[in-house]
This record gives sequence, C-alpha cells and structure tokens, in this order.
Amino acid sequence: MKIATESTLKTLGNYAYQAIQKHFNKILKWEKPVKKDEDPEALHQMRVGMRRLRTAVSRFEIVLNLPQPANSKNIGKIARRLGNLRDLDVLKQNLETFYQPNLPAKEQKSLQTAFHALNKQREEAVNKTIATLKNDSYQSLKQTLQTWLEAPDYKPLASLPIQQVLPDLLLPELSQFLLHPGFLAGAEILDNELKIHSEWSIKTVEKYLTNQGETIHDLRKQAKRLRYQMELFTELYGESYAAYIADVKNIQDILGNIQDSVVMGEWLTDIFKSEVNTKLPALTSLLASNRYQWWQEWQPLQERYLQLENRHNFHLTILHPIGNEVIETRD
Repeated sequence: MKIATESTLKTLGNYAYQAIQKHFNKILKWEKPVKKDEDPEALHQMRVGMRRLRTAVSRFEIVLNLPQPANSKNIGKIARRLGNLRDLDVLKQNLETFYQPNLPAKEQKSLQTAFHALNKQREEAVNKTIATLKNDSYQSLKQTLQTWLEAPDYKPLASLPIQQVLPDLLLPELSQFLLHPGFLAGAEILDNELKIHSEWSIKTVEKYLTNQGETIHDLRKQAKRLRYQMELFTELYGESYAAYIADVKNIQDILGNIQDSVVMGEWLTDIFKSEVNTKLPALTSLLASNRYQWWQEWQPLQERYLQLENRHNFHLTILHPIGNEVIETRD
C-alpha cells in the first residue's frame, strides 16, 4: 500500500516515515566519524540513532511493510555490537573524569593497570565496530532503508489520522512501563499497603543490586523505549506530556548511573580479581557511596509512579492529544 508522505496529512504512516527517516539520517551522518574513531561522541550519537530506529521500526510494525534486513531484530544486533565499544568509552570517561581525580595517589597509580587493560579492550572493540559497519548485515540494512524511503510501502492502518490512533499506540508502551516489577525494587506490600524501604543502608542497597539489580536495569531500558516513543509526538501534546517525558528521562538517567557504576565495579573486579578491595579501597567505597546516593534519588520517583493518581493522570494525558476533543454521545 502506498500513501503520500507530506507532513500535512498527519497520518500514522506519515509519522512512521518521519521517524524512520530521521533516525536513519542520523545513523548515516555519524558513520564516517565512527569508522575513523575520531570522537567517542560520534559513536554515542550513531548508537542512539540505531536504538531509536529499532524502537520506531518495532512500534510502527503494524503499519509498515519493511523487507527482512530492516527488521527490529537485525537492527538490534548491529546496535549491540556498537554498544560494546560505547560501554568501554563510558567506563573510561567516568574513571578519568569522576573517579581518578578523587583518589589517593597510590590508587591513581594502581588504576594505570586498569587503563592499560581498557585501552587494549577498546582497540579490539574499535576493530569489531569497523568490521560491523562493513559487513553484509549493516550494508543490507542501509540499502533496504534507502530503497524503502524512496518508495515507502504501508499496511492499511497507515492511512488512519494520527490523533485517532495515537493513544492506542502509546498506552501499551506506558502499561509495560508502569507494570514493570522494577517499580517494586526495595518495596513490599503489607496488608494491601505499599511500603518503600527508605531506611535501607548502603550495605542493604549493595546486596539488593548484587542479587536483583538486573530488574531495575531492565526498567531503565523500558523507560528508554517509552521515552523514545513519546518523543516522536511532542507536537501533538501539551506541557503535562512534556513533564512526563522529563520524568521518564530522569528515571532512565538515574537507573543508568546505577547500572554504569555496577558495570564498572564488575569490570574492575575482573581486572584486579580478589585484590580489587586492597588495591582500590577508596574507589570501591566511592562507587558504593554514589550508588547509594542515586538510589535515594530514585526512590521519590519510584513512589510518585506507584501512586494511583499520578498513574491515572499519565494515562489521561496520553488519551487526549491536541485536537482530539472528547465527544459526548447519547443513546
């Protein structure tokens, strides 16, 4: 099915096209700088473009006829390969910027062992990233999307007006976010009442993150998917919608900080083995302290999004895009 792509049409297919075009162009923009390994920011931007493209392709699947090389699974594989190098860049940046300057001279010296290992791992990751951008999977993805954008092909739902279907598109994503078990991290239900354990100590938080940290890491990923989807439609909503996007981004950022810190701790343990606490006692203590601080920043947001009124208002906000007035009917 072919439909026009002018923005004045305001159809579901039009927004799908715009999203794919925008994210694909971003990927192409940063491809050459990534191959040259000129700036870690180039890789970050390309990876973000790839992730947003995957979200768009996945969520607009109901209206798109895309060839196999451009399906969300293939895009995800490429994004993960780019992610390996990006994770090392984030680790290096955090070590150099936020941690190394605050360590005793003895630990800064010990940290050189970690930087040496990091540089070796990064060199390998750069080679794998360049190989990924040259392989058939990525080249097929590019060719497929370029061809599709020149002659887009849609399913029948693509012709529906965007305001008519937008809540149906966004609410399932919101439900997955609000029903995620990560919102019960550090909380329990007693006598039908929710209690958030704001009195937890650093040791208790560390124990939880060791045993169940993957749950809130997965919540972070769901927050990111919801945010990516919502940001496609900011022009169709008002201030309350923008405020919810800001909240979701804040949740994503805080939980992301916790995850990055956990990954750093695991990586350092892999480098120093059982000597990590004796070689880097100040650093390991600082990592735990920062995780605890971010945990405390997370809990007010956690409590807010467990409250019935806020969840209800979030749904209402999505149900009423601009120009989609409520029409009363009578029997």
